[in-house]
Order: sequence, then C-alpha cells, then structure tokens
Amino acid sequence: MHLDLNLLTALDALLEHNSVAGAAERLNLSAPAMSRTLGRIRRVTGDQILVRAGRTMIPTPYALEIRGEVHDLVQRARGVLRPEHDLDLVNLDRAFSVRGHDAVTTAIGPALLATVRDQAPGVAIRLLAEASSDTNELRHGQVDLEIGSTEPDVPEINHITIGHDRLVAAIGPDHPCAALDLTAERFAEADHVIVSRRGRLSDPIDTSLDALGLRRRVVASVPTSTAALYLVAESELMVAVPEHMCRPTLNKLGLRTRTMPFDLPPVPIVLAWHQRYDNDRPHMWLRARIREALAFYEQTTLHPS
Repeated sequence: MHLDLNLLTALDALLEHNSVAGAAERLNLSAPAMSRTLGRIRRVTGDQILVRAGRTMIPTPYALEIRGEVHDLVQRARGVLRPEHDLDLVNLDRAFSVRGHDAVTTAIGPALLATVRDQAPGVAIRLLAEASSDTNELRHGQVDLEIGSTEPDVPEINHITIGHDRLVAAIGPDHPCAALDLTAERFAEADHVIVSRRGRLSDPIDTSLDALGLRRRVVASVPTSTAALYLVAESELMVAVPEHMCRPTLNKLGLRTRTMPFDLPPVPIVLAWHQRYDNDRPHMWLRARIREALAFYEQTTLHPS
C-alpha cells in the first residue's frame, strides 16, 4: 500500500475543524482541493469521515475513534522530519495573543513583559480581554493562550491547572463591615456589585446564600474586577474577588478584604492552548514564562496543584 503522509496531515486538519473550508484555510489549500483530498481519504479508509448535518459537518464514529491517534502520528512525523534547533530568543520575531481575566493581566503583566523584553526583545504580547461569550479562537489560532478558571471541554485544547486562588469580600475602609466580623447575615445585608462579563446579576454565591436561607441585593454588575473594585472604593458596596489575583488593585485602592463567611470552592487558575502548539518551542517558552510570572500565586494557593 502506497502511503501518502499528506493525507494524514489533511485528515488531522479535517478532524480538528470538522470543516472542509477550515481545513483548507489551515493548510493553505483551496476548498475544492481539500474536497478532493477528503474524497481520497474516504476511498483509502472506506469511511465517510465527515458527513453533512444541516449546514455543518460532523465526524463519523470511526473519525472520532481515530482523531487522537491521527494527531499524535502527525506530531511524531513532524518531530522526525524537523530537526531540533536551539531556540534563538534574541532573534525571535513573533507576536503572541494571551487572553485572560483583567485581574490575571494586572497580576502577571508587569513580570511577564519585563521578562519578555529582557529575553526576547523581538517578541510582542497581545494581552486580550475576556470575550463576552465562549469563542473558538484557540482552536482557530487567533489566540495562543488562555488563562481562566474553567477547564476546556474541547478535546484538542490542552490545559494545565497551575494553582488556585480564593474569593474574598472586598470593601472600602468606611464600609459598615470594616470594623466588624463578617457573618453570612452581614454579607447578605450589604449592597453588592458582581463581576460578570455577560452582565448577569447573580452568580454561584447566591446559590450558597439560598442554602442558608439568605438573599443579597445586587445593585450592579460590571465586566471586570478592576471596575468593580474602583466602584467599591468610592461607595459602600461589597464585591467578591479572587484574593491573590486582585491584590495589586486592592492595595492600590486601600481596600479591606474579609474571609467569605461560608464555604466556597477554590478558584482554579487554568492555562489552555491548542494541541498544535504542544511542541512549538517559542510557545513552550512563553508557557514557562507565564508560569514563572504566576509563581508567587502558585506558592500561596489554598490547594497547590
């Protein structure tokens, strides 16, 4: 049997995007050329691989079964055919896009950018805000890394949990609770602002309060923790924020923090990227630098990874 590794590469792209057009764009081919390649793959495998479902295409059971193995084979072939070179940081010319919560950007930005400027002066970092809805930008190569609090559920997105933070109640120095122990009842009696990129007026904290037979008044929601903390600094509002990630802004504004008066799970810090970058040396270097920038928070987590 004559083996064509180009078919394996094309199959990997098709199974990643579930789209002839998406696979064609990734491989710099025309859509008709990719359609012909899909036809060849179907003849070789004896399986349809992708089938039409309305306006989209979905993988067959066989395609789902082999997707991981196909990707591993392509990565191994690339490793064999591409000699290993030392990473030349001084001459590296590349722009990386990193998406994350504004508190993450504030916490790691200074240390990360200082390291990048020192080690790789030709590298630029785009620090992007969280989107208002879930996106496929990691999958499509528009974002290199995401730092968030949830594990991705897409199989081709790899991730690592690099630590945990905890939620605390932030208040101004003149808040009525500033001189008191914060009980669940006092927490519920306060006026609150919450952080929601979608503009929601409730979050899992309200579920915890409901279990205690309590309700709170949320007077506003804002898309970023920085905006919420500035509101708290100029009012008698209260907001729940990740303690370590928000520490620079908390200190700058002179805000007080109180331990939450009921049990809440720790907030994971998750670094995610597309598997195409697993062995990409510049990308591996950036992932390591982000972990270094978060080292302080990793050392002070509630439950280290």
